[in-house]
Amino acid sequence: MTQNPATEDPNLEVSGEAPEQASATEGTETLVAKLQAERDDLKDKLLRTLAEMENLRRRTEREIADAKAYAVTSFARDMLGSSDNLRRALESVPAGALETADAAAKALHEGVELTERELLKTLERHGVRRIDPHGEKFDPNLHQAMFEAPDASIAKGLVSKVVQTGYKIGERVLRPALVGVSAGAPKAPTDDASKH
Repeated sequence: MTQNPATEDPNLEVSGEAPEQASATEGTETLVAKLQAERDDLKDKLLRTLAEMENLRRRTEREIADAKAYAVTSFARDMLGSSDNLRRALESVPAGALETADAAAKALHEGVELTERELLKTLERHGVRRIDPHGEKFDPNLHQAMFEAPDASIAKGLVSKVVQTGYKIGERVLRPALVGVSAGAPKAPTDDASKH
C-alpha cells in the first residue's frame, strides 16, 4: 500500500522548512531587540530633555524674581543720599529750638519729617529696608566698622554707635551700616603703669 502524500507524517514537511523559520525567528528577535534598545534610548533622551526643561523653567523663574526684586537697586542706592540729607536736616535743629520757633519754622520741620517718612515708606514698598544695628552683635556682612572704642555700657563686640544707617534690598546689602564697635569696659590702670 502506498501512502497518500497528504496523509504522510506532518513532521516531515515542517522539518523541511525549519531552517527558514529559525532564521526568520532570529531575524525577528534581533529586530525586536534593536527596536527595544532604540525605544529605551529615546525614552532616556526624552526624560533627560524633560528634566533639562524643568531646570530651565525653575532657573528662569528665579532670574525673573531676582530681576523684579533687585531692579530698583541703583535707583534706591541713589535715593539713600536724599534720605540721609533729610535726616541730617532734622537732626540739625536743636532740641529746644522747635518749642520757641514760630509757626513757619515748625511747619517746615514737620514737612521735612513727613517727606522723610514718605521716602522711607516708598523705599520699603520696593523691598528696601533699614539696617539700624545699635546694640546688636557686629556682623561684617551687614556692618562696616569705622572704629572700636571702650564702652562700659555695652558688651564687647556689640555695635555701640551707628554713624550711618545701612539698607538692604531683599536679602542683599544695598549699603552697609557704618558703625562703632564696643571694645568693652576701659581697662583700669595697673599699679605697674602708674609707677613708670
